[in-house]
Amino acid sequence: MPDTTSRSLWEIIRANVLTLFNAIVGTSFVILLLIGSWQDALFGLAALGNAVIGVVQEYRAKRSLDRLAVLEAPRARVLRDGVVQDIATAGVVRDDVLVLRPGDQVTADADVIESGSLEADESLLTGESDPVDKDAGTEVLSGSLIVSGRGTARVVRVGAESFASKLTVEAKRFTLVNSEIRNSLNRILGWLTWALLPVALIVANGEMQALGGWEQAINSGSWTSALVGVIASVIAMVPLGLVLLTSVAFAVGGLRLAQENVLIQELAAVEGLARVDVLCLDKTGTLTEGGIVFDGVHEVAGAAAPGWEQALGWFASDPEANATARCMAASFENDGGTPAVSTVPFSSARKWSSVTFDGGSAGTRSWILGAPEVVLANGAGGTRVGGAREDPAETEREAALNQAGRLASTGLRTVLLAYAGGASMSGEAASLPAGLNPVVVLTFREQIRPDARQTLDYFRDQGVEVKIISGDDPRTVAAIARLVGLDAESGYDARALPEDPARLESAMAGNIVFGRVTPAQKKDMVAALQRRGHTVAMTGDGVNDAMALKVADLGIAMDSAAAATKAVARLVLLDGRFDRLPAVVAEGRRVIANIERVSNVFLSKTVYSIAIAVSFGLLQFPFPFLPRQLSFVDGLTIGIPAFFLALMPNTSRYRPGFLKRALSFSVPAGLIVATALLALNVYARSNGVGVATESPALGSASVLTLSVLGLWILAVVARPLDGKKLAVVLTMCASLVVLFSVPLAQDFFDLSWPPQELLVAAAISAAGGGVAIEVLARAHARKFPR
Repeated sequence: MPDTTSRSLWEIIRANVLTLFNAIVGTSFVILLLIGSWQDALFGLAALGNAVIGVVQEYRAKRSLDRLAVLEAPRARVLRDGVVQDIATAGVVRDDVLVLRPGDQVTADADVIESGSLEADESLLTGESDPVDKDAGTEVLSGSLIVSGRGTARVVRVGAESFASKLTVEAKRFTLVNSEIRNSLNRILGWLTWALLPVALIVANGEMQALGGWEQAINSGSWTSALVGVIASVIAMVPLGLVLLTSVAFAVGGLRLAQENVLIQELAAVEGLARVDVLCLDKTGTLTEGGIVFDGVHEVAGAAAPGWEQALGWFASDPEANATARCMAASFENDGGTPAVSTVPFSSARKWSSVTFDGGSAGTRSWILGAPEVVLANGAGGTRVGGAREDPAETEREAALNQAGRLASTGLRTVLLAYAGGASMSGEAASLPAGLNPVVVLTFREQIRPDARQTLDYFRDQGVEVKIISGDDPRTVAAIARLVGLDAESGYDARALPEDPARLESAMAGNIVFGRVTPAQKKDMVAALQRRGHTVAMTGDGVNDAMALKVADLGIAMDSAAAATKAVARLVLLDGRFDRLPAVVAEGRRVIANIERVSNVFLSKTVYSIAIAVSFGLLQFPFPFLPRQLSFVDGLTIGIPAFFLALMPNTSRYRPGFLKRALSFSVPAGLIVATALLALNVYARSNGVGVATESPALGSASVLTLSVLGLWILAVVARPLDGKKLAVVLTMCASLVVLFSVPLAQDFFDLSWPPQELLVAAAISAAGGGVAIEVLARAHARKFPR
């Protein structure tokens, strides 16, 4: 089978490293090193960290897709030169004869040559959980499982031509999960791309004019300090820390979920479930365990026959028993006391099996186990003759059919045990004798996952709509849905689904349960929900679910899923516990809410950086900060505290409109900070305070004002303040005082305490800006209540 993905390792590195912003940052980093200003090049570390995280995460996704494999069986059993051989799956070629036994996975599409009650489970391919009878001349599909019987089949299609390969070829195309946060950040970075060059030119002109003009600055060599100012303004505009912190928050979220046995295939998928408003579930393997369990015995009124328990024990222990009969083994024991005279194995075509015992002087008795309507087809429905009383045996048969029908309507699978005296049946061509006597109706049910109801209740409480999409009978699916608390009176038969997109959207909106759904329909149904504006999550375990999981906003695979489905899914529940999903939702909400919180701080910095660069450049003031000083302020007011805030608990519900809310706070907040700094610098230059060429006083006062306002914004976005958040804010305030007082830090960052007049002016500017930020915060809270 083809083993390629759409992105090579080099393409992944190129996409994550060779970007416009990394080029700007890298060029700025090299220039600062070349002119000997290595202290101002600290920003390069954040860019390097972001690129490494991006490459590693996408490479993990590539490896996951490279391992995509429908066929989990490592070996294939073939008949060559009259000898049965075990060979590697890749060694199977057309015209090979596969030897099929119970438990085998079919490795290639093949035509059945010989069949000894051969049955295949195609649920991984079609979603239909009932085994399919495979007689000679029929086709077995790659990826299906042999559940009973034996047979041989000649291979007709291999590799990319096989059914399983065609199902998954589209799934191997690499795509990124849809992330509102990532999309919003990409939009912001797109806007900044257009703003960088004009802003840089304005700052460059302002710097050169402040040094006496372009000619003088170039002749005197002072242009290097102007270049440092330009680089400082450009780097300040790029929210590199926000991109890095977003990646870190997603990664930590993924690690936390890994501790809950939830595997994150892509970092941004942590966000996905917090945004989901429709959850599509596949019944088999998601709401149910994927198998069936024995439910109970219901005796037919008036019927009695000794030995029926021993007969059921024989059916349950028969080596060729199907899954339905085998699950009775724990309830009925085969004592082996009476040997079988003849048997008829079960097949899906007959829908019954039988065994005949020699009762000695009592004669032979045959026991028949099968579908009620089939077993009693030759006996029920008799009529009265004249005024004679109705035949009691006929009454028992009608009662058994009615009883089985009532039980089936509740979603239970029904099987009837009947007997016939003096009859012996054997062979594939055996037929049922007329007038069989019903004894008991047996019921079976699919095992509901114990965590299903509680988890669905949680999603319902959270406003998430649930849809059940299955390949099984819609009546059975509806019954299962009712058992887990869904209001589903009946199921929609997907064979009647309209092909018109608008009508399909209406059908999806008006129904909860869908049965007999094909793989192609699952994909179309998810797309129909998305066209209605929904964010859709899809769970599943079969290959038939793979493309729907791929199209969905968030695909979730169970532990029992086929390898292809696991590789395509964004989340994999490693222990198969459905109740892990609420923890995933909580983690996604924590990530989204905290990233939105810290993004207000980062984007405020971007806004005030642009505003300061433009206003100071137009006024021909030198840029007020060195790159290292901005790194100092960023670390205290944004980087370090934002890291802690991004990882703290947060149970806020997801609300769409992340970008609108973030910009509605960060834009005015950034303008307030820029106005306060501009006022400080205009005052200082107008009065000749701290503006001497060699004095760092005005720069230090600007750093102090910016730090205070940055911490004020931090305190606002961290609300409500609990003990941990308050500790973070107070620690940053204390660090500011310490760094301004430590000689080593003063020398490295070129800082000193400003003179009293300038210190008072800085305090007034910071206080005025702080009051304005408080007013903004209250107005923003009223407009966007949490």
